[in-house]
Amino acid sequence: MTTATKTTEPAQAPTDAHATLLRRAIAAGGVLTVASTFLNWTYTDEFPGNLTVTGYPGGLQILTLTAGLLVLLYALSALGTKGLAWLAPAGTTKALRLLALGAFGTTWFTAVAIAVVLGGVNHLDPGGFLAAVASAIPLLAFKLPDDTRQVARPKELPSWAEILIIVAVFAVGLFIVSYGIDTDYSELFIGFLITAGFATAALGKSGLLARLTALTYKHRSITMTAAFLAAASFPFTQSTDTFTLIGVNILIFATVALGLNIVVGLAGLLDLGYVAFLGVGAYTAALVSGTSSSVFGVQFPFWAAALCGAAVSLVFGVLIGAPTLRLRGDYLAIVTLGFGEIFRLTVNNLDGNSGPRVTNGPNGVSNVPPINLFGYDFGAEHSLFGLPITKFTNYFLLMLLATILVVLVFRRAGNSRIGRAWVAIREDETAATAMGINGFRVKLIAFALGASLAGLAGSVQAHVTTTVVPESYQFAGPVPPNSAFLLAAVILGGMGTISGPLLGASLLYLIPAKLQILADYQLLGFGIALILLMRFRPEGLIANRRAQLEYHETDQLDVPDQPTPGPGVGITKAGA
Repeated sequence: MTTATKTTEPAQAPTDAHATLLRRAIAAGGVLTVASTFLNWTYTDEFPGNLTVTGYPGGLQILTLTAGLLVLLYALSALGTKGLAWLAPAGTTKALRLLALGAFGTTWFTAVAIAVVLGGVNHLDPGGFLAAVASAIPLLAFKLPDDTRQVARPKELPSWAEILIIVAVFAVGLFIVSYGIDTDYSELFIGFLITAGFATAALGKSGLLARLTALTYKHRSITMTAAFLAAASFPFTQSTDTFTLIGVNILIFATVALGLNIVVGLAGLLDLGYVAFLGVGAYTAALVSGTSSSVFGVQFPFWAAALCGAAVSLVFGVLIGAPTLRLRGDYLAIVTLGFGEIFRLTVNNLDGNSGPRVTNGPNGVSNVPPINLFGYDFGAEHSLFGLPITKFTNYFLLMLLATILVVLVFRRAGNSRIGRAWVAIREDETAATAMGINGFRVKLIAFALGASLAGLAGSVQAHVTTTVVPESYQFAGPVPPNSAFLLAAVILGGMGTISGPLLGASLLYLIPAKLQILADYQLLGFGIALILLMRFRPEGLIANRRAQLEYHETDQLDVPDQPTPGPGVGITKAGA
């Protein structure tokens, strides 16, 4: 007696003709999405952005227009349109899927926001309904076969053309960052995050970012110059000092996050009280700045006050690290958390009642004067070639130079012999010690260096905010900086990298600053973000090759070939 065996046929991949039809439909969806932005989406101007004008996109419609154009371009590239193959050297399907999600998410977020703000879907005009339907069509990209391929070596371009591409990329980046910071209302900022996030991920999946990375690596000096000029141009693109001040604070916190990255990212030491070193630097600089609320009655020039802030923070780092760095893991984290709280409580009680009068207790040190560096008053307005340089523009440019200094220190230290020892200690302290590395001394150097960099940033912060109070330096709170914020910035951005903490600190400061509704839910947001990150990208938003190999199987890595690193760059044998 024979038994018939039922077999399940595997799902058939779309044929070439079917895939071509899907790509044409996606292109048509992109066209309709773009066209819908030229129609009015609502009849009332009570919704911010004025979406009532026909023929002139405004507010969130501009973001939908951008997302629709990107979908159209990549769909045409997938169809083999001449001149567009450079958009997707690693394949178009994954990029199309992400861009489709971005267009759909931005458009439907706008439609839902209109319904919520105005009180019902009846406030949507036909243009809004057309946009909602049109933006769903590109989701057909999830039916396309995967066409991921190895990134081929690009055709060599003349050096001047490659340099022009680098300059253009940084100019576009400056425009995008300025647009995001300049958003006037929370709905527009959320839409910007959706569009920019999916577009950036799509460019990464398409392999275009890998080619740009190779290009910038080839012209490193031009890249660094263009990056500096683009960053320095930021305050001159702002109409008010409000957004420039946001940029100053982002640079301060990014600098501190880079210092913490030495401790956590390179040496692998979990420090939960790192913000205390920022406070030590801020209090030290404020107390010797000549302010009337200082008990010392001295006035140091800023360069001396900054050095004092960094030196005192370094001393505190050594004093705290010497007896505690023999601990590991959770025990070290608990000790550093205790140090952070002890610092806050101590400066809170040095008010003349509970203890000697040094820090004025809860009132803090106020009226910190503006920085005066070699006769240049950072608190006054200046002019350069007819361009006004305001107070916060001065501080932005100063912090930009400080950030560059910290980046250089991080890069040099990470590529040095001591940096390789940090990595060895992070990976396996027992094995590193067996190989002859003095683990205690190496960890103490990392702790002291990270503390001094935080103290340097705190010295500038004291003059920017003009007031230093204890409540600014706690483990967690609604207002950054705090230790939870800094640690989340390092982990979110990518431990052990330079650009990772810069990106992480920028996002974690900018999002609460632009979305005030999230101020009371900051820790909840941090927790959700970290859970999602650990699930989908444990190596962080920007990760080096070592972290990717650590968290993913080699054959699962969806990373195009990277340029071969030169001497002292990239992966170095731990403990070498």
